[in-house]
Amino acid sequence: MSRLIVVSNRVAPTQEGRPAAGGLAIGVLDALKETGGVWFGWSGEIAAEPSPPVIEKQGNVTYATVGLTKRDYDQYYRGFSNATLWPTFHYRNDLSRYDRQEYAGYLRVNASLAQQLKELVRPDDIIWVHDYHLLPFARCLRDLGVKNPIGFFLHIPFPVPEVMRTVPPHEELVKSMCSYDVVGFQTDADRQSFVDYIERGNHGTLSDENMVHAYGRFLKVAAYPIGIYPDAIAKAAEQYGDRKAVRSLRDAMRGRKLIMSVDRLDYSKGLVERFQAFERLLLNAPGWHGRVSLVQIAPPTRSDVQTYQRIRQNLEGEAGRINGRFAQLDWTPIQYLNRKYERNLLMALFRQSQVGYVTPLRDGMNLVAKEYVASQDPADPGVLVLSQFAGAAEQLPGALVVNPFDLSQMAEALERALSMPLAERQARHADMMAPLRENNLSVWRDTFLADLRHVATASSVTEKAVKRADVTA
Repeated sequence: MSRLIVVSNRVAPTQEGRPAAGGLAIGVLDALKETGGVWFGWSGEIAAEPSPPVIEKQGNVTYATVGLTKRDYDQYYRGFSNATLWPTFHYRNDLSRYDRQEYAGYLRVNASLAQQLKELVRPDDIIWVHDYHLLPFARCLRDLGVKNPIGFFLHIPFPVPEVMRTVPPHEELVKSMCSYDVVGFQTDADRQSFVDYIERGNHGTLSDENMVHAYGRFLKVAAYPIGIYPDAIAKAAEQYGDRKAVRSLRDAMRGRKLIMSVDRLDYSKGLVERFQAFERLLLNAPGWHGRVSLVQIAPPTRSDVQTYQRIRQNLEGEAGRINGRFAQLDWTPIQYLNRKYERNLLMALFRQSQVGYVTPLRDGMNLVAKEYVASQDPADPGVLVLSQFAGAAEQLPGALVVNPFDLSQMAEALERALSMPLAERQARHADMMAPLRENNLSVWRDTFLADLRHVATASSVTEKAVKRADVTA
C-alpha cells in the first residue's frame, strides 16, 4: 500500500501517551498508523535561520518538522494567513488587511516547505494537504516536478465569490488550488462558493461527479464534513467524571443549571454576542436569577496579534459588566475562564451541563458542537443551542438552531433548552447521535482518501489518452 504524507501548518505533539489536540490530529494519525507515512509541517518553533526538517520516527509514522524564521512567521503566519485569509474566509472583511510583502512571504514559505518536502516524497506516495495556510502548496510541488496525487482539505469556510474577490491576489490563489487533484470542503455551501467562483469568473466548468475543469486541469471538488468518534468521547466523558475539576464545578453549581461554552478566543466565535444573549435571558426571565450559570472556557490564541488582545479585553469587560449587574452574594452568572483544559476533561464538563451553547458567527464545521452531543448521558442529556452558520448545523437535526446575530432568538432558545422536558431531550439526542456514528471521523478520512486515489488514477488514464490522441493527430 502506498504511503500517506500529511502536510499541515502545525504537526501535533508526538509524545507517546499525550492525547492529540483535536479532530485533525486524531484522524490523520489513525490513517498514518494504518498505512505508514509522514506528517510534515511547522514545529511551532521560531528558528534563527532556515534549516532542514527534524526527522523523528515512531513506529511506522515519520514526523518531519521545520522551524520558521521570525520573518517567515510574521509574514506567512501572522500576516497573510491570519490577518488576510482568516478574517476574509470568516466574512470579516472589516478586520482583514492586505500587505504585498506579507503575501510574498506566504508564497515564499509555501515554496520553501514544498522544496523541503520534495526530498522526502517517493513516487507512489499520496499527499494530503490541510487548510488555508497552504492554498498554493500543490502548485509549488508541481513546479518542482512532483506528479504524485495531491489532495487538499479546507477546515474553515470558503467565502462566496464577492467576498473572495476582496483578497487582491484572489485569482492566483484559486488557480493554485486547482493544482490539487481533490479539493474538499466542510459543507456543500462552501463547495458551491468555490464552484461559483470558477464558473461565474469564466475560469472553468463543473461536469458530472463534481469534476471541475479549470486552468487546464481536472480536479474533484466535494464536501467532506469532518466527524468525531462519538462512542470514544462518551466513554471519556464518563471516565473523567470523577476528576477534581469536574467535582468542584458540580459542587459549586449547588443544583443550579449549567450552560457550557468552549471556544478558542476568536472574533469568529461570537463570544460577545453570546454573553449579551445570556444577559437578555436574565432580563426577560428573572425567574432564572440564581438558578443558572454560564461557564465560558476560552483559551487564548494568537496572543501576539493585536486584534485578539482586543477581543480578550472586550470579553472580560462584558463578563464583568453583566456579573456586576446581576450577581448575588452566592451566585455569579458568568464564569469566564481564559485558560486551556485537557480535551477529555472538557468532555466530562460537557456531561455535567444542561445546555451546550455553540453560536459562532461563522465556522467551517465546529467539532465542539458534535463533542457536546457525544459527551451527554443518553438517559438525561443536555440540549445543544447551535448557530445556523456552523457547518455542524446541517448534521445535528436535534439542535436548537439560532441566528447568532439575533440576541432575542438566542435568549429564547436558552430558556427553551433549560425548560425542555426529558422525553424531548432524549429524542433530540438520539436524532443527533445516529448521524454522528454514521459519519464518524474514519468515514471523513477514508472517503476523502478513496476519492483522491480514484481521481488520481482516472486523471493519469485521461492524461495518457490525451497524449496518445495528440501523437496520432
